[in-house]
Amino acid sequence: MDSALARLESRSHELDKLVAGEPVSVSEAASVLKEDLHSLGSAADGVRAARCGQDVTFVASYYMNYTNVCAASCQMCAFYRKKGQEGAYTLTPEQIEKRAGAAEQMGATEVHIVGGFHPDLPLEYYEDMLRSISARSPSLHVKAFTAAEVFFIARLTGNSVREVLSRLKGAGLGSMPGGGAELFHPDVRGKIVRGKCSGEQWLETVREAHAQGIRSNVTMLYGHIERPEHVADHLIRVRRLQEETGGFITFIPLKFSKDNTDLEREHRVEHECSSLYDLRVVALSRLVLAGALDNVSVYWVAYGKKVAQVALSHGGNDMVGTAFSEEIYRAAGRPAESSIEELAGLIRSAGRRPVQRDTFFRPIRSF
Repeated sequence: MDSALARLESRSHELDKLVAGEPVSVSEAASVLKEDLHSLGSAADGVRAARCGQDVTFVASYYMNYTNVCAASCQMCAFYRKKGQEGAYTLTPEQIEKRAGAAEQMGATEVHIVGGFHPDLPLEYYEDMLRSISARSPSLHVKAFTAAEVFFIARLTGNSVREVLSRLKGAGLGSMPGGGAELFHPDVRGKIVRGKCSGEQWLETVREAHAQGIRSNVTMLYGHIERPEHVADHLIRVRRLQEETGGFITFIPLKFSKDNTDLEREHRVEHECSSLYDLRVVALSRLVLAGALDNVSVYWVAYGKKVAQVALSHGGNDMVGTAFSEEIYRAAGRPAESSIEELAGLIRSAGRRPVQRDTFFRPIRSF
């Protein structure tokens, strides 16, 4: 029997439902994560081709982390420092302007800004940051502050989330990155984050951002202590909110990197998940989100470039970006950045057509 036909006939009813675009439960989606990888990857790739064609996109992005000082102490994070601790920093307005200039010189079209939950910074610090970047580098799109950061800033400053978002938008906020989502399910979230908003609070913050016309990305941190049903739950919640607001730009599964984290130090995670599991997660993300959120980004910084190429045949249609000056995965032992030309070459060698995009997935040029 032809191997492709054999795989088709061995597909589960739950996988067939996803391919057909039918809604599935958390338990059904969780069972698909354990499907034969060839069947799962082939199904996801077919849906990707139908939804996105053969283009693989990426953005020229400069990463700016304005502070690593953080009131939270998340067990999965290697980036944070406490106030006064060795290595702690907070960028001055002059440093922020200088980095915006560097981003322009590198050819970036967006600056991606995230940081720790600094216990002393007023709302005006963030507004001034946005205004200074817009004044210094008006061509740069500013994608800044995760929903978790916005929620923290609101609590710290005594403002509502609505007011904080309105003021940030007025100061030049163009869109929001998708970090801080981690995993929404409380059974696992409480074991990997400490001092951060709940999953529901993250979703509510993003709902308000979308209502104000601020679009965002959305992530999922996996490969630590979660079970398949936690991954499925996260994906289904993302889909539901996207069907409600339409405000998500792309979904980015983030592979957990254990080095220098509390999860490693406490021996709760001895090994990082396998590349085969990475491919399963990318494929399931494509299938669960298809028709609601059709951009699934492969974060090569976390996967490594070769695995990222393979993930493009398991449902991925985007390589995120160049990650100029990336620091968060660097703190967890994965230093990496790339050039526009290298990313285009990686995509082409994977048999797909590279397209540089802007933040909102509008094409800038093909290669």
